[in-house]
Parts: sequence; structure tokens; C-alpha cells
Amino acid sequence: MQVSETVEITGHLMDSGLLSRVLDDIRGYGGEYTLDKFDLGYDKDDPSTVRMTVGADDEESLQRLLMRIQTKGANLVDPGTPEITEVSQDGVFPDGFYSTTNLPTSVRLDGHWVTVQNPEMDCGLLVEDGGVRTIPMSEVKAGMRIISSAQGVKVTPPIVASTDEGFGFMESDVSSEKPQRVLVQQVADGMREAKANGLKVLWVGGPGIVHTGAAPAMVALVEAGFVDVLFAGNALATHDIESSLYGTSLGVDLARGRGVEHGHEHHIRAINTIRKAGSIAAAVEQGVLTSGVMHALVKKGNKFVLVGSVRDDGPLPDVYTDVLEGQRAMRNELAGVGYCLMAATMLHSVATGNILPASIPLTCVDINPATVTKLADRGSTQARGIVTDVGLFVEHLARELSPTYAEIK
Repeated sequence: MQVSETVEITGHLMDSGLLSRVLDDIRGYGGEYTLDKFDLGYDKDDPSTVRMTVGADDEESLQRLLMRIQTKGANLVDPGTPEITEVSQDGVFPDGFYSTTNLPTSVRLDGHWVTVQNPEMDCGLLVEDGGVRTIPMSEVKAGMRIISSAQGVKVTPPIVASTDEGFGFMESDVSSEKPQRVLVQQVADGMREAKANGLKVLWVGGPGIVHTGAAPAMVALVEAGFVDVLFAGNALATHDIESSLYGTSLGVDLARGRGVEHGHEHHIRAINTIRKAGSIAAAVEQGVLTSGVMHALVKKGNKFVLVGSVRDDGPLPDVYTDVLEGQRAMRNELAGVGYCLMAATMLHSVATGNILPASIPLTCVDINPATVTKLADRGSTQARGIVTDVGLFVEHLARELSPTYAEIK
């Protein structure tokens, strides 16, 4: 005997293909549906509303299905109240736990909708002190109260504006053939808007920023106030420091574009120099490190979080070698972020996208189209991709945002 619930979804369902994706999910999860009401928007800007009855073979399957389609905004007509289960084992969610998205989410407690704090994908919903927040699996402790149903939970997806555009060239979200100047201006405007609203700009950077010779441009952006927080790995910081100490990046002379004698040793000698000083900040204070992106961040008093990997040399003393500690440090810096730019790093871009609320605009810049599409494929639906040379992009952005850099260049 099937169990069922009635859900409703509103938006530009036809133009965006949203309804089709919801129905595909229902069938993909082995469920059934019946369309009870379909109000099609009259004008192109009018949203449509669909109400349907969704069924599954058993309650567990139905809950999984409801959680799935809720990520696209299909919420229960009768939300009910959430089922709350106490955790019995550290680091393990209760069976049937509600798996979160990065979309704005609310939970109905004591007859009132409570906004979920820190929306983040692939977490649980922790009920404590009359509120609800996301919690990653690694942080959950025995005795905590976790929501384990789709009932009593509401997700608000972004409304995708309809479009009356017909056939056209270069209409994809990711293209290497769009006007560079326009894209740079759009990113610059996003950063200016965030700063005007008293919010921070987060950068997620890879070593390509240094390899392509764009470090001076990024320094100018730090000094102009458009790099409030940096997430990176051991590599970006190491090669930036190598560049400051030796004028090379991975042994390649950045002024001449070719390797130098014994250049292959420079990165490990740079790491050793910083380890001897004790930290990047200590090296700046001691006058050992006098230029570069990391120097500029320290002098500006801005935050950076460096999280390493198994392939790192050294690493630098500031690098988190425990990835869970690194995740915690990254989450701690997300408060107040209003814009995110990801440049030349697949690993850290995806990692940041996983913890970033969908309400924060983000742009990913990379020469590899796979990097910029992977974010959206992994749930960061707000991600915008720009396929271009990162070095040129950062330089153009510095000209747009830093009057000093524009004058020099």
C-alpha cells in the first residue's frame, strides 16, 4: 500500500525546466505522482504553480523522495511538524536524517517557522536552544537533537527569471568567447556592491595566480580593500613567498619566463625560511618577507585560511594539515561574506562551494571549463563560470578596482 503527501511548487516552472526535473526525480526514486492543480502564468513574468500528490511504497522511501524534490522548492502543502531524533553515537546522524541543501531553509517549531542558521549542503539540522542550525556529520555528538523527516521543513529556492530570448550565440552560462571587459566589470560591480553593503569579499585562490604573473595585481586588490579573506592551499602561499624571496615561481623566473639554475629548490627553501621564522606573520614582522600577496594580507590585517593536502611539501607552518580543522576554520570566516571569487583552483573551489550558502554570489574563473562547470554540478547553483586566463583576468580586475594599479599599468 502506497503512502503519499501533497506538495506544491511555484516559479517559472516551464521556462526553466524546473517542473520536468521534479517529475524526473519522482520517477527516478521509484515514486508516483498525480497533478492536482496546474496554474500556468499568463504573462512571461508571472510564476506558475503546480500542486501534486506524491506517493512511494513505504514511509522511508517517501521521506527520501520528499527531501529530494524539496531541493527544487517542492514543499509540503501541509508541512506538519518535524520528527526530531536524539543522536546515539558521536559522528553518526540518526537513520533518516534530513540531508540539507545550501538554500534558505526554515523549520516549523512550536507553530512558528524558524530560519535555519548557516545554510550548508550535506549537513544535518540541529535543534538547540529554540533555534535550528546546520551541523556537519563530523561535529555531531551523542545527545544532540537532529531532524529526521521532510515534514516541518521548508526550502526556498531562488526564483530564476524567465527570459523571452530566442535563438542566440554564446548563450551558455560557461563560455570562453564572451567579452572579457564586460565580464570583468560585472565581477567588479559585484565586489563593489558587497563592500557598499558592509560585507566582505572572499577569494579562493590557486597557485596559477602566481604562475601567471598576476600576484602584483592581487596585491593591489588587497590594498584597495577587495580581498578581505583568502582560502587557499599550501601551493599559492608557497609560490607567492618564493616569488618574493627569489623572484621565481616553481623555479621559473617570472620576469623572463624561463627556469633558473637551482630554481627547483626555491619553493622548498622558501618554506624552510618561513618555518624558521615561525609563521608567515612572523616572517613579515621580522622583515624576512617584504612583498607579495601573503605579505599584503598580513600588513592589511586580513584573514587567510590555508588547508593542505597529502601532496604538500613542508608545509608552511600556517597550513592546516587536519582537513576537518581546516573546514572549521573556513566555516568560521564565512560570516559577513557578500561575494566570492574563485580563481585557478578546482579542489578549494569545490570545497568552498560545499560550505557556502546559495545566497552568496560566486564567480569561478579558470582556463579549464571543467572547473567552472563542476561547481554547479555539485550543487552550487549560484555559481557563474568564466573560462579565461586567470592572470589576465586578475590584472584587468585590478585595473577596474585599484586606481593605483591602473595608473602604474
